[in-house]
Amino acid sequence: MRKYVTYMRVSTAEQGKSGLGLEAQKRDISIFLDTYSEVPFEVIGEFTDVLSGTDDDRPELTKAIGLAKKTGADFLVAKLDRLSRRVSFIAKLMEDPKLSFRVAQMPHADKFQLHVYAALAEQERDFISKRTKAALAEAKARGQKLGGLRDKTMKRNDAVKANANARAEKIAGIVVPLREAGRTLREIASHLDRAGVATARGGRWNASQVQRVLRRVAE
Repeated sequence: MRKYVTYMRVSTAEQGKSGLGLEAQKRDISIFLDTYSEVPFEVIGEFTDVLSGTDDDRPELTKAIGLAKKTGADFLVAKLDRLSRRVSFIAKLMEDPKLSFRVAQMPHADKFQLHVYAALAEQERDFISKRTKAALAEAKARGQKLGGLRDKTMKRNDAVKANANARAEKIAGIVVPLREAGRTLREIASHLDRAGVATARGGRWNASQVQRVLRRVAE
């Protein structure tokens, strides 16, 4: 039986608490197991770190690698950058004869191909960083205020959010009772249209818009 030890990583505590990023990694790992794995298989360990990709001192990663080496299981990650953003760290793992690891998004890639991909990704990140710094330097040289635009954007976003929240509160008296009565999102949307309640842009309602209103009311 093929055995696996899975590992996931998210970059911030907020992502770890909310599940952002984790669901996508779980989905990719599940697709790999259901589509590309030998059968039967067993996942004997699942590990998750909430740390930066540049920090290779990760307790759950250490546990996952240790278990995979001890049991002979394949070490499985969703994406290569979930393992590390440093090609040197990935290369070190590849050189370990006791460790076999797979990447869900590249199910047929061997160790050499993964090494090449990691090196190319590192070069790309380095280039993007330099390009961003160069663009900021050029903007500064032209006398553009870099912080001002960001502040205006944040204020505009806050205003949009406040207006949306206020609008949700106004129609909560219609939407919430209907939802509690078991009406579907589409039925509630139709009810709002029949009642002459327009959306923020003056259009007709749909299920996703009703769902957003309910979410805002709950928050």
